[in-house]
Amino acid sequence: MHRVLFCFALLLSVLVGCAPHASHTSAGARALFNGENLDGWKGLVGNPISRAKMTPAELDAAQAAADERMHAHWSVVDGVLVYDGKGDSLVTIEDFGDFEFWVDWKIKPDGDSGIYLRGSPQVQIWDNPIGSGGLYNNQNNPSQPLVHADNPVGEWNTFRIRMVGDRVTIWLNDHLVTDDVVLENYWDRSQPIFSRGPIELQNHGNTLYFRNISVREL
Repeated sequence: MHRVLFCFALLLSVLVGCAPHASHTSAGARALFNGENLDGWKGLVGNPISRAKMTPAELDAAQAAADERMHAHWSVVDGVLVYDGKGDSLVTIEDFGDFEFWVDWKIKPDGDSGIYLRGSPQVQIWDNPIGSGGLYNNQNNPSQPLVHADNPVGEWNTFRIRMVGDRVTIWLNDHLVTDDVVLENYWDRSQPIFSRGPIELQNHGNTLYFRNISVREL
């Protein structure tokens, strides 16, 4: 009897370990990914400046083509958002101003990805001794994480990202890696970061995995 109970407990622990973790969010947060399909997301079209120059008809046509590419390369497998390493980045349909954002992510060896905030690069994700969670494209403000807090490649990691105004604070696996740093406007460095914009899951041609994606607007 004791052996049966032990085997059942072992099996249960394995099943729980394989299931997606509970969302790492606080009160007032809402899911951006439902674990079933790509509702709430769209394919990437250009950048904030190039999109603003398009006519409505041009933007509609470009968006339709981008959405077709999105569905060819992004999919949902067992509650996980999976990118096959081809195509373009994935973007929220909604725009955001000040917010807190949570996401679990996983990469393979030599993986390279990132999170664009308000459509601007980027919170870095990569297989690198420097570690993830830095504002990679900054030139005048800190661009590297305070500590290396990544779990081993192939394991899940969790970002908590807080953006207020032009300043970003990031925790990776509960470690503070970016502390109230200005995110520079990569698209036009003469301007501050855009006041509103989408959140983007960036790709660099690698297989990527995301889950438990939530936001709380501030």
